[in-house]
Amino acid sequence: MNLYPNLRRGILLSVLYVVVLLCNASTSTSYSSSEAITIKPRHLSLLKSALQRPSGEQSDLWKPMTDQGWSPCIDLEDPPSLPDKTKSYIQVFLDGGLNQQRMGICDAVAVAKILNATLVIPFLEINPVWQDSSSFVDIFDVDHFIDALKDDVRVVKELPEDYSWSTREYYAAAVRETRVKTAPVHASAQWYIENVSPLLHSYGIAAISPFSHRLSFDHLPGEIQRLRCKVNFQALRFVPHITSLGDALVSRLRNPLWRSEKDRKSVDHLGDMTNPNSRHEPGKFAVLHLRFDKDMAAHSACDFGGGKAEKLALAKYRQMIWQGRVLNSQFTDEELRSQGRCPLTPEEMGLLLAAFGFDNNTRLYLASHKVYGGEARISALRQVFPRMEDKRSLASSEERARIKGKASLLAALDYYVSMHSDVFISASPGNMHNALVGHRTFENLKTIRPNMALIGQLFLNKSITWVDFQQAIGEGHVNRQGQIRLRKPKQSIYTYPAPDCMCHV
Repeated sequence: MNLYPNLRRGILLSVLYVVVLLCNASTSTSYSSSEAITIKPRHLSLLKSALQRPSGEQSDLWKPMTDQGWSPCIDLEDPPSLPDKTKSYIQVFLDGGLNQQRMGICDAVAVAKILNATLVIPFLEINPVWQDSSSFVDIFDVDHFIDALKDDVRVVKELPEDYSWSTREYYAAAVRETRVKTAPVHASAQWYIENVSPLLHSYGIAAISPFSHRLSFDHLPGEIQRLRCKVNFQALRFVPHITSLGDALVSRLRNPLWRSEKDRKSVDHLGDMTNPNSRHEPGKFAVLHLRFDKDMAAHSACDFGGGKAEKLALAKYRQMIWQGRVLNSQFTDEELRSQGRCPLTPEEMGLLLAAFGFDNNTRLYLASHKVYGGEARISALRQVFPRMEDKRSLASSEERARIKGKASLLAALDYYVSMHSDVFISASPGNMHNALVGHRTFENLKTIRPNMALIGQLFLNKSITWVDFQQAIGEGHVNRQGQIRLRKPKQSIYTYPAPDCMCHV
């Protein structure tokens, strides 16, 4: 009799219990010592079952999406000619994180087209949470951006000398006639024509701030909708050092044998994780976008098992960052979870992926900025998926040097790797989730969209068995793995590019 599988399961369970004890005995490095918060698994029965699940994955897990009858459709057969050179300029100032700014850039190009104005490369505000000062040219290939749009909109890197006074500092100092501060959320094209065109006529320039989500998704000409998709899916390309590092990470994920003796000298985390008994197709990997930072946890007002100390810490953080604009929820934690309004923890994402059928040989890339609770919070996920990798484990300190401490560049790298994965799944809705769902839909790539309400209800059932949990997860996600969903009114074109930017063939 082959006792190796049972021995391996026993070792894994023993390691799990050691981890739990260590977590109970110490606090995470992501918390201050005064918070004294203990982290431990919240679904121990399911976690034990996940660790004991047999090796071998479902054969259809890694199958690419079949042809769904839709294809990208953003190039007009008879595009309108670019009007005569305009002497008016549009500036926009974009806040938020990388993906919110990305959507704002697409909208800025569309507004410039609507107004027949020249767009100045957008200014990216410093994010108050991430404190990242990266500019457009630090993140995106600006020459490619300008060249890709040369037949649609005129784009310049900077204003001519006559308008050099129009700076961020100029608008921050006082009320200015050339600043548009009243653009409503999801404004119509007509609003821009009526309210911004006169400024362009009078002053030759208009600066729009704030600009996030300031253009409607509905009732726009088809050419404007297609232009927005062209910007998002073609014109916005990351700078070469991000794409080259991304290619290196993808290559290493697809070929675990890259950890040769030479590589071991330059990579921080050593050890060959190759398992010759892996049963799924070689070279496949999945990306998990784990959106579980302190900002997300505090904003959700959910309970994550850290007891009274964690609740107080998150409430204090909530007040510090949002000064009362984000209040404690009037709903109980059970109500929030049953409504699917709580971000999934690393432990819960590990159970979800295991229930889908991914086994412990799965090559899993963790796309995340900073996990609230640190390694103590991640430990259960790492036990379920011991071959999990991230930027730090795959890249050397020298390779990471140019992006260290730059949240936007770190997010750009994760975005690039995510777009090249065989399967992508996000822990909760958000700007990166929405951007990648839309981009991967456009490219017809497999993308699992968690049914948050179903998952929340299942985790509330403390007596559920692994078999029932696995069956409910499978049945609840049959049509949530990359199938085309047509955009409905008010929904984002960047999340649902069909039918505006895709043609039914």
